[in-house]
Amino acid sequence: MRLFNTATDEDIKSGLTSDIYYLRTKKVIDAKGADKSVVAEVTVGALPEGWKWGVFCGLDEVINLYTGIPVDIYSVPEGTIFPARDLKGYRIPQMAVVGNYGSFVCVETATVGLICQASGVATAAARVKKAAKGKRVFAFGIRRMHPAIAPMLDRSAYIGGFDGVSGVMGARLLGIDPSGTMPHPLILLFGEQEAAWSAFDEVIEDSVPRIALVDTICDEKFETIRAARLLGRSLDGVRLDTPGSRRGDFLEIIREVRWELDLRGYNHVKIYVSGGLNEVSVSKLSEGPVDAFGVGTSVSNAPTIDFSMDLVEVDGKPVSKRGKYSGRKQAWRCPECYAWSVTPWGMPGEKCSKCSSQMQPMLRKVVENGAPVARKESAAEIRERVLKELGQYRLE
Repeated sequence: MRLFNTATDEDIKSGLTSDIYYLRTKKVIDAKGADKSVVAEVTVGALPEGWKWGVFCGLDEVINLYTGIPVDIYSVPEGTIFPARDLKGYRIPQMAVVGNYGSFVCVETATVGLICQASGVATAAARVKKAAKGKRVFAFGIRRMHPAIAPMLDRSAYIGGFDGVSGVMGARLLGIDPSGTMPHPLILLFGEQEAAWSAFDEVIEDSVPRIALVDTICDEKFETIRAARLLGRSLDGVRLDTPGSRRGDFLEIIREVRWELDLRGYNHVKIYVSGGLNEVSVSKLSEGPVDAFGVGTSVSNAPTIDFSMDLVEVDGKPVSKRGKYSGRKQAWRCPECYAWSVTPWGMPGEKCSKCSSQMQPMLRKVVENGAPVARKESAAEIRERVLKELGQYRLE
């Protein structure tokens, strides 16, 4: 009996999560002996929300999907920041599958699905991290989405540059401790703030920072002062999750809280802000005395990046559907200015047209005849790649 409306690993690998027309295609080409060697490329025509760049994410699951399937896969490294098109306006291939079409047609749906949502979440996270101007950001969004994908959401947000995640399983798979403070129900169950803050301090292990939620019952400033007086040097921070209906000028509230803390000698107490935040509000609030942000729905419910997977070569001959460019391709990127160029596969590398540096090939083999061949990178390593590359891009 299936308790939740989710697919198992075997369901995904066997093709049960495929669109039906791919399974029918498999049946037809097997019956007619029409299977052929192909090259299928993954590209995106345009990015959502007017984004100028995206973060490629989800490759780890694609490699697991294709393990045991006799094809080769070439991909840009996970965590690569990319535009949809190169300097000449050509679509940039992020991934290519090389092999007999019948061997992977049943997982074509899953292939793009694994990277579309993960890349959207990672991109939204990277944009928020950029907007935070170096301040810490934590992922609080798994409660808004199906719990089965909570680890994927946390991983994608972390790879996008977030500094921590609230999900227990997501954090465990990332090899980090989960991050979180306390919820409003804790305050309401105790009936008054000091009792809840004291109980948290007495029960929870010392390794967990004491961050008091200060907007449940009274004014944020006065709750903050009460928390600071109660916990003193033990208080690491306060969290303002002020409802939108009560915010008014939220930045001014935050400044007021900071002033009152400093005035009383609680300079060590940090201010955490959460509740309905996105890249716009984070950018504005980061100008004030905020130390860290908790960001949820705007990242976990990020628009997907609509990758498509298209045949560009059949039996060694270039061919494609209308609207796509035929022939296998290589994607090149300048290591200095990060400009991109797309050329037919097999052509030698060229100099960057913007800065004259030698461009580097970005599509690299990650699966050979169904076996992973690339070194498995940790999420932390991929995150560092994103943060490094993020310095080359602007929010626009």
